[in-house]
Amino acid sequence: MQARQIAVAVPTVTVQDSVARAVRLMALSRLPGLIVVDARGRPRNVLPGTQVLQMAVPGSYREDPALVRAIDEAHADIFWQELGNLTVGDCLLREPARVITVGLDGTLLEVAALMSRQRSPLVAVVDQVGVLVGAITLDRLLTRLAILDPDI
Repeated sequence: MQARQIAVAVPTVTVQDSVARAVRLMALSRLPGLIVVDARGRPRNVLPGTQVLQMAVPGSYREDPALVRAIDEAHADIFWQELGNLTVGDCLLREPARVITVGLDGTLLEVAALMSRQRSPLVAVVDQVGVLVGAITLDRLLTRLAILDPDI
């Protein structure tokens, strides 16, 4: 089976998009991250959901579990709204995650090897000129592999 057969269209973002928009897209699409594309639709980076959380959660809370427990539930539930005017580009300035790509004819083994080597739950599938045509998530890959194995 080739990458083109299990790749799905996914929403993308640019560096100018707001982090709030990125969070909504990840949540609504149930994605572990988003592919950041340039003006020509070519994938440039991956914005992992964990990186968005790192931006959203103030450092003092990340480093001190006792301080986090001191925040009442009502305020704890809305912490992410503090992202304000942050953009996807702001998130990428700290630690840009390189996008992992595979060609349309990549095999499931190739996709699995890329994901495991790069520790990425998302691989961009690109055409011959590098334009994004879809993506494969870890969930989608594992589901496909389980379907192919009659013993599971």
